[in-house]
Amino acid sequence: MLRIVLDTSVLTSAMRSSLGASYAVLQKIQHGQIDVLATPALFLEYEAVLTRDEQLAVSGLTINDISRFLDAFAGFCSPVEIHFSWRPQLNDSSDEMVLEAAVNGHADALITFNTAHFAVAAPRFNLPLWLPKQLLMEARQ
Repeated sequence: MLRIVLDTSVLTSAMRSSLGASYAVLQKIQHGQIDVLATPALFLEYEAVLTRDEQLAVSGLTINDISRFLDAFAGFCSPVEIHFSWRPQLNDSSDEMVLEAAVNGHADALITFNTAHFAVAAPRFNLPLWLPKQLLMEARQ
């Protein structure tokens, strides 16, 4: 089974539309076809971003909806302990949390729409960067 880390950009996309690849990734996670890794810090980042006013407005969801989603999503996440920190590797500290979860969790890939943010650091750790649609193709194989 593929072990992945989701960038926040993928979760925000999934919350905005049930028609795209990001939502399909969440469905595969829910059905136990993909193992998603997260640290407590990364999970708090998910919550902070998904509950922003602008995210709620675009998604049409309430804070209670997001809370219920995150409660359920947490049950599908495999926890990752941070044993080593290689900071700084990236320009954005919230991206550092995503990278640390992937590296410390020995992820098969980091799933993001912001591949440019990770393009320099990910190869240092032999970490593939995939768009959600690439993950779906890999998961079919």
